[in-house]
Amino acid sequence: MSEPIRGRWYDGHSSQARSVLVSLQAASRGPSLRLHEVAPPGRTLELGSAQVGWPESWSANRAPRTVAIDLREHGSLEVDDVAGWQAALAAAGDRPALAQRMQTRWPVFLAVLVVAAAALGAFYRWGTPWAATQVTRQVPLEWETALSQRALQDLDQSWLKPSKLPAARQTELRERFDALARQLEPRLQRYSGYTPRLSLSFRAGLGANAFALPGGAIVMTDGLVEAAAAQGLGDDALVGVLAHEIGHVVHRHTTRMVVEQAVLNVGLGLALGDVSSLVSIGGSLLTGLAYRRSHETEADCFAVALMRKAQLPTDPMADLLLAMDKLHKAAPEEGGAVASLLSSHPATALRARQLKQGRLEGC
Repeated sequence: MSEPIRGRWYDGHSSQARSVLVSLQAASRGPSLRLHEVAPPGRTLELGSAQVGWPESWSANRAPRTVAIDLREHGSLEVDDVAGWQAALAAAGDRPALAQRMQTRWPVFLAVLVVAAAALGAFYRWGTPWAATQVTRQVPLEWETALSQRALQDLDQSWLKPSKLPAARQTELRERFDALARQLEPRLQRYSGYTPRLSLSFRAGLGANAFALPGGAIVMTDGLVEAAAAQGLGDDALVGVLAHEIGHVVHRHTTRMVVEQAVLNVGLGLALGDVSSLVSIGGSLLTGLAYRRSHETEADCFAVALMRKAQLPTDPMADLLLAMDKLHKAAPEEGGAVASLLSSHPATALRARQLKQGRLEGC
């Protein structure tokens, strides 16, 4: 038990303060407090840690003149010997909560800040992709298919138009696409048991482009077919692009991006207590850049593996990407629609060189 210090006890029954000696003692659930009246009748009051409203800690240069202690139904206690009270608390084994130590000690605040930033960074870098992958495994294929149908309907009403490619040409490319899809084998599958029905459709609009929707729907624009023909490239170039888009489907990249954003927002909400509009926008930008880069690399690696399985060259695809890159640089306003095939990748020249070699970084 600590050395007694003097205090004034207001017992709640009288406005008159009673002079008491205050002692603190260590206990299993925190310090206990003992009051002993100096004047007759010399009552003694003993209270456990949970029966006392302990005052918050303070920094050394902002110590109060008097310590006020809430004794709940037993009134209140005032101690003028602030240093003595603090020493008695320390001797009784009291340890301020982390939040209090952060408020009173800059080193503790900075240490917690560094640990929190590192934890958030680790959650973003490794935790979010891992959690998103696990959640994506549980997303039904039917949900992806319904989402794709709605998305394609919206695109048809806004950006896309019916294809003007001859029916025979469409059939020819679909046969190449179906032959490529038949080369899929279990070792190329990211998700066991995930067997979407791959389909290829054609649209006009959005320049030279191709994109994959969740659940297996892949769209190729007339502009992409025309760009390959204008460069004198055969259908192997278009098949390479389709292999890349099949990679997006097999790896469920669109679904994973939706889940990743949701997981990131939930994680930030748990860590920060709220997700403001600024944090939400920042999270969207982060997932839209870093994670999309990783998805594009995965799709490229998948395309190389699938083309190798089908015994098809990747050089034509590389030549098509280089040609599209030149188009985009020469006329950005006209080539802007091809940016989705070129964005979030390494520099196009490096990507094309790696495709020609059949060896991509990150595979």
